[in-house]
Amino acid sequence: MTKRAYQKFERNKRDFYRTPYAAVVPLLPHLPKQTRFHEPCAGDGALIRHLEKFGHICTKAGDLVPADDPNEPDIGIQIQNALTLDNCGGEMFITNPPWHRDALHPMIDKFCELAPKTWLLFDADWMHTKQAIHYLETKCRRVISVGRVSWFGGSVGFDNCCWYEFGHKIDQPIEFFARAA
Repeated sequence: MTKRAYQKFERNKRDFYRTPYAAVVPLLPHLPKQTRFHEPCAGDGALIRHLEKFGHICTKAGDLVPADDPNEPDIGIQIQNALTLDNCGGEMFITNPPWHRDALHPMIDKFCELAPKTWLLFDADWMHTKQAIHYLETKCRRVISVGRVSWFGGSVGFDNCCWYEFGHKIDQPIEFFARAA
């Protein structure tokens, strides 16, 4: 039986899900003050707004199809394909990427090529799959448990999530940070 056995769940087009504030909070203690970051899968800018509330600075933001949030001021999200970037517009990438592995895995490779550090928010189950082994062994430095995330505004979430830090792997084990109270 799967987690969704009793649920009818149809994925949103392009895997677009607004990043909830609760999913961002566990990352905050792991970011240096006033982190300058590039958000390559910005959607409607929710993640950017959450991080900027804590003094972090988005230096570049883009998405294949930026989504306007009519309730928020324009923050300048450019049309861009994260897989064709040729530089990081900040100290690091921070994003909630598409979870489809055919997009996610090339993004991990691309971002690690362009920046010393990348933080990605996606499902915790990924780290328990065979397809994750290569990335865990060669690129993953830290994993921060977020827990179950509600992506649909108030409903119960289906997936436990983590923030994964990727970069050039140093010869040490991955650091795991348990879910905070």
